[in-house]
Amino acid sequence: MPNKLEVDNDIRNNLRSDCLNCFGLCCVALRYTRSTDFAFDKDSGTPCRHLQSNYSCSIHRNLITTGFRGCVAYECFGAGQRVSQIIYGGNDWRDNKARAKEMFDVFPIIQQLHEMLWYLSEALEFQTTKPIHNDLRVSFEETEHLTKQSPGDILKIDVHEHRMKVKDLLLRTSELVRPKTANKKLGKKFKRGSDYIGAKLRKANLRGANLRGALFIAADLRDADLRLTDLIGADFRNADLSGANLIGSIFLTQAQVNAAKGNIHTQLPPTLKVPEHWRKSSMVTDSGENKWSIF
Repeated sequence: MPNKLEVDNDIRNNLRSDCLNCFGLCCVALRYTRSTDFAFDKDSGTPCRHLQSNYSCSIHRNLITTGFRGCVAYECFGAGQRVSQIIYGGNDWRDNKARAKEMFDVFPIIQQLHEMLWYLSEALEFQTTKPIHNDLRVSFEETEHLTKQSPGDILKIDVHEHRMKVKDLLLRTSELVRPKTANKKLGKKFKRGSDYIGAKLRKANLRGANLRGALFIAADLRDADLRLTDLIGADFRNADLSGANLIGSIFLTQAQVNAAKGNIHTQLPPTLKVPEHWRKSSMVTDSGENKWSIF
């Protein structure tokens, strides 16, 4: 595995959700439709019926069993606290309808910019990306500057255009980090953006593969080797990662991990945490075998 450089912990911490310092923005600003991920329809700008007056969720401990797996999988990358406490200086959306509408429009833009910052900060960690470190730093600073503008200026940002610039650097990062031998070996069998919905990939060797945007919904990835694999945008909803090795995987996020199943034997990058529902769902037998439990 390529050696990683030290990254300021404050950078990572600022790009993680902190619900205690947020006005429940994801529970109000975002729209969702009734599906396997959400139990009912909700329009953007409408508070979820489970959002309490203190901005906590009344069913937080039972989100999966009550039909809100989508909430468990969501990650704002720290956008919630930035919008609530920094951009709007701790002023509540409930106090001003005009401000509320603007805040709800600003929030998803900041969320996308913070996600880009997360990827760029990770790219800067790798020793193998030294040839493009200057470009990565410039892009990080430009993206960070966009988040520090006034709400009016934030609403004018062309997020798609900026994302395309960042995407080019992330593609270059992926090529520098992933082992070239693995690329040739896995290139024909496992392709980026491919459909692996429900695929039987237990113990599969995916090390170093480019699986950007791959669909692993409900796939069996138990004990799979996903080291140094580019997983940006890969969909792991309900995929079983029990025992899988994701150490050194590239651009894996907490949201992707939260959407999947796993157990105490799943190896995650040190920047990510084991989801609470993995802990609840792991039943360890006397022999030490780990089994997935349906809630």
